[in-house]
Amino acid sequence: MNTEFTEKETIWGRHSNPKSGWSRLGAGFVIIAALYYRNWRVIGLTILFLVINPVLFREPSEEPDDWMYAVVRAEERWTSDGHRLIGLGYPQILNTLSVPVGLYGLYAAYKQKPVSTVAFSLASAGLNQWCMKEIIDHYRELDSR
Repeated sequence: MNTEFTEKETIWGRHSNPKSGWSRLGAGFVIIAALYYRNWRVIGLTILFLVINPVLFREPSEEPDDWMYAVVRAEERWTSDGHRLIGLGYPQILNTLSVPVGLYGLYAAYKQKPVSTVAFSLASAGLNQWCMKEIIDHYRELDSR
């Protein structure tokens, strides 16, 4: 038995639990708010949560009808097919753009600029989720053929 494959499957399986995915997404916003309010303890605890998140949740026993489950499974398939999540091609460019936009959102939070913090943080998350939607749609189209 290939243990590397089994470990990879276990990680993706746990990662696909919607509770894991939604809590990771929410944790990003917690970090932004904590940075804005200079709450270093909350930032540290949230980073710790993100590190241990993959082992907190079990793989779903059945396939849930949940956006975050679909995102993770499409992400798994995309990377297994040899594609990168960051790049200049479409849809990876959306994810690529989300990085500097998100970094500016963090900078705006640090500088306590509320409108820029909210706008850039939401734009970054939106670009990331748009990329994921395109990847999901790609595989739905492939599977329907």
